[in-house]
Amino acid sequence: MILYGARGHAKVVYDLILSNNHLLEYLVDDQPHDKFPHRLNIYKPTRELIEHKKVIIAIGDNHIREKIYHQIKDWCEFETIHHTSAFVSRFSEVGEGTVIMPQVCINADVKIGHHCIINTASTIEHDCVIEDFVHISPKASLAGNITVKKGAHIGLGANIIQGVTVGENALIGAGTVVLKDVPANAVVVGNPAKIIKMREINHGE
Repeated sequence: MILYGARGHAKVVYDLILSNNHLLEYLVDDQPHDKFPHRLNIYKPTRELIEHKKVIIAIGDNHIREKIYHQIKDWCEFETIHHTSAFVSRFSEVGEGTVIMPQVCINADVKIGHHCIINTASTIEHDCVIEDFVHISPKASLAGNITVKKGAHIGLGANIIQGVTVGENALIGAGTVVLKDVPANAVVVGNPAKIIKMREINHGE
């Protein structure tokens, strides 16, 4: 297994790998450095280093993670991994490339897409749908029957009531309480959540 990325999020994913007794061969990063734990080898990404490997894209930014996915998806397989302390219902589904951090709770009939980050001690209740390239931040709580659209980011400690839809690429600020649907690309903060601006996402980058 290899990691694409060698910064802060990659360090946490490396812990997941160790918790599952997997072997990390090396890392690739656009800017190699020598500050990763255990001084593991970090190389600039090439097809030769990635091809036929099991890869986790260990990049926290949803947009960059998706961009890298499209660059390398024909060369490799993607690994899904979760920490041994996480609870993942046997009746839930988790897509390829998704990482699930310590003390997460994912309850029954949840569907989580590809290349998501379900971060430390977050809770996703029954019948939620989390689309691809979403980041659920630490201690965020999602009640039942919530839909989080592709590329959205749910901030640290945010709370979302049941039945809400969070639109594509929306950003929910830390500690925000969401009581109604959030439109695509909106940035919302506060209790209750209010839109403060709209994001500009350039998918052509």
